[in-house]
Amino acid sequence: MISDPSPRQRKVVLLGSTGSIGTSALKVAQDIPERMQIVGLAANRSVETLESQLATTGVQHAAMWDPDAASNLRDRVSPDIHVDEGEEGLIRLATLEEADMVLIAIIGVAGLRPTLAAIEAGKDIAIASKEILVMAGEIVMEAAARKGVKVLPIDSEHNAIYQCLENAPADGHSISRLILTASGGPFRTLPADQLGEVTLEQALKHPTWDMGNKITIDSATLFNKGLEMIEARWLFQTPMQKVDVIVHPQSIVHSMVEFVDGSILAQLSHSDMCFPIQYAVTWPDRVANTLDPLDFAKLASLDFEAPRVDDFPALRLAREAGERGGTLPSVLNAANEVAVEAFTQRQIGFPQIWEIVEATMQAHDHVPHAPLESILTADNWARDHAASMIP
Repeated sequence: MISDPSPRQRKVVLLGSTGSIGTSALKVAQDIPERMQIVGLAANRSVETLESQLATTGVQHAAMWDPDAASNLRDRVSPDIHVDEGEEGLIRLATLEEADMVLIAIIGVAGLRPTLAAIEAGKDIAIASKEILVMAGEIVMEAAARKGVKVLPIDSEHNAIYQCLENAPADGHSISRLILTASGGPFRTLPADQLGEVTLEQALKHPTWDMGNKITIDSATLFNKGLEMIEARWLFQTPMQKVDVIVHPQSIVHSMVEFVDGSILAQLSHSDMCFPIQYAVTWPDRVANTLDPLDFAKLASLDFEAPRVDDFPALRLAREAGERGGTLPSVLNAANEVAVEAFTQRQIGFPQIWEIVEATMQAHDHVPHAPLESILTADNWARDHAASMIP
């Protein structure tokens, strides 16, 4: 039920509108138009898809990361639609005067500067891009606190924790653990001695979620969950030792919070990204929609098991990066991106993804409490170093 008799409609700029999160966000906007209006759309190079989205939504402001794609889009749309390009184009869109929220769903480092620009402009942030908080969580959260803007998580796991913490004291002393759930990926039960035989096609068959190739492979290696551990550390200002992972194959319990008295709160829903997107946009209200509720009689059972940390070392590497902070999370993230791309090109085997990331971390000259430029420098260094290990 809507708690505000005069509900506020959020005007949202959507960066990454053509990906899976972006298309889900557009569905939410159609479902609750009285609460969510899209005022800006941005994509990388999917010209036809963005053209269709602009026609459907009537949005007048757009941007494309790729300059050639931006030029192509300008030729295809009405001259009334302003089309920007590159990082500066994303920044101009993220600081659009009429917008009060920017939803970041861009994969990789491309969303970092637009996010910081949006914060400086006083926009609330709904964040789905892991890399931003993994690389620069300390900088982003400090900027948000200084400007008094909200950073609302869209990842289903962090959104679940956010909901579970709604009534918790802000000082964090009542929290014992943040428990992120993981599906376990397609190789949850595969013997360790068979991981070297994993094919690209097998890695792209996620048992629960329909996602892009990069995040699907990250789910198979558990790097996706490792990155989420680092995100949680910054989103909720929680030490890494209080962030845990439990495997939950059904992906119905999206995450949990354990309090010091032993009580645990969990958030449950179907595996549909529309749920966390809507909550981030309508927060602090809960709004009726057309999404399917859970039928507990049909669930039959909910299973939980410990992750195989020794066989899937991504969680160990992420915990180390999160504990040390500074430039190391950026190095972990960049090396993983390079290794995953090499795996998708069939240049390396599945276990080599972990091996390349660990070797890159070990070779890095760590800088603690690093400024933004040092983080970006470390990102570039890690990409070059990881690439040098690929045959």
